[in-house]
Amino acid sequence: MNDATVQTMISVGIDIGTTTTQLVISRLTLENTASAALIPRVEITGKEVIHRSQIYFTPLLNHHLVNAVAVSQIVENEYRRAGVTSRDIDTGAVIITGETAKKENAKAILEALADFAGDFVVATAGPNLESVYAGKGSGAAAFSSERHQIIINVDVGGGTSNYAVFQEGEAIDTACLNVGGHLIEIEPGTSRVSYIAEPAQAVMKTLNRAITIGEEISLSLLREVSTAMARCVVEVLHSKVPSEVTRQLLMTPSLTLNYPVAKVMISGGVADHVYSDQPPSSVAEVSRFGDFGPLLGWTLREALLETGFELIKPLETVRATVIGTGTQSVNLSGSTIHVEEQTLPLRNVLVALPFTNCQRGLPETADQIAGLVRKAVNALTTEGDNHLIALAMQGPKTLTFQDIQILAHGIIAGMEDYLTRTHTLIVIIEKDCGKILGQSISALYAKPLDLICIDQLSVGSSDYIDIGKPLMGGRVVPVVIKTLVFETKK
Repeated sequence: MNDATVQTMISVGIDIGTTTTQLVISRLTLENTASAALIPRVEITGKEVIHRSQIYFTPLLNHHLVNAVAVSQIVENEYRRAGVTSRDIDTGAVIITGETAKKENAKAILEALADFAGDFVVATAGPNLESVYAGKGSGAAAFSSERHQIIINVDVGGGTSNYAVFQEGEAIDTACLNVGGHLIEIEPGTSRVSYIAEPAQAVMKTLNRAITIGEEISLSLLREVSTAMARCVVEVLHSKVPSEVTRQLLMTPSLTLNYPVAKVMISGGVADHVYSDQPPSSVAEVSRFGDFGPLLGWTLREALLETGFELIKPLETVRATVIGTGTQSVNLSGSTIHVEEQTLPLRNVLVALPFTNCQRGLPETADQIAGLVRKAVNALTTEGDNHLIALAMQGPKTLTFQDIQILAHGIIAGMEDYLTRTHTLIVIIEKDCGKILGQSISALYAKPLDLICIDQLSVGSSDYIDIGKPLMGGRVVPVVIKTLVFETKK
């Protein structure tokens, strides 16, 4: 379906996690929801998962190297099963999560997969992004919107626990803790330890306990370690001053907790064990997947209920992140935009926010605007650097012709040196004035210029964005907001 009113897109989400790798393919429906007499308002009105892959163990060459060839084969095989090729995929994201984001070749794998998966499928990483995708895929975001209640989704996977706090459907806080079910590996069906990750060793040290690879581990010791880890997970949910071990395991700043918290949703590979009816009764039962995830899930359940939290069961558990990635990674610009179609798509555009310290909106004069724009761009570039920069801002306090002209003059003056290198100007504005601002800049700038001016999007400083080709007869462009920051903390 592809007309002026309704259009569909095929989106893929690929999640390469600590323990598992999987993908989903979804159909997104775009529709102009405004009446014929009003300015078009294009929204994503439908999201349907049309293919779910089987869940694979993430292929590794060793504990520090992901097997890129094997991961590519997984994607290729699942595309074949779904009856699609990379040419059929319009958008989506490849996300690398948990401990796997620390692997030596993680970034190279993501970039290679992004090219393999489709023209506008992007590589993303970072615990905060993973937290939000998981919370949207689990149903936590929708729950907060429908019930008008704050809820925290904790996605507990093989290597990390990712927190996202949702209020009225929007993520208002995130955090990441280095706790997951695969930090201790045990030979499946036995009690023999085959691997202990550094975070697990740190927890054991605080308990004055130790075990070496190749030794047999008892159920009581496993329970002691998993209980300590579960308490760290719960501590992030209620303590503004976490313990030393929790601070050591945090990979990001902790939650601010400046909001009431009562309801918690658990997703991820460990989640099914959180909602199970009984705990595992032997080490062999715990280790059936080659780790201690089943026991971590049960002890997390105990710790949450003991602390007084209400457990809400998610719509998706182990697939939450990949579904969130496949259905929630794409955003749409507003419908009043100015774009040079031949310039698109653009990938890995770095975002600069020149006016973050302006308490009253934008400066009053073009010279003041130019000074702040120049400072923001210079902070992100070096001499001779032609990396694409997008200026992002809320917009003028009032959308008068004079305000738009002052902003246009200021942007051109502030970007003068940058434009001599790239001849590409990208502006992202929250207010609904992208088209008129783009027309003003185009009229004022006498030299050749590839100009992209889009609106009704909110992005953060040092985010990366990808901008796709126009949709819906040129009314909107798809935008993926992402981060390419890979974890280095061991």
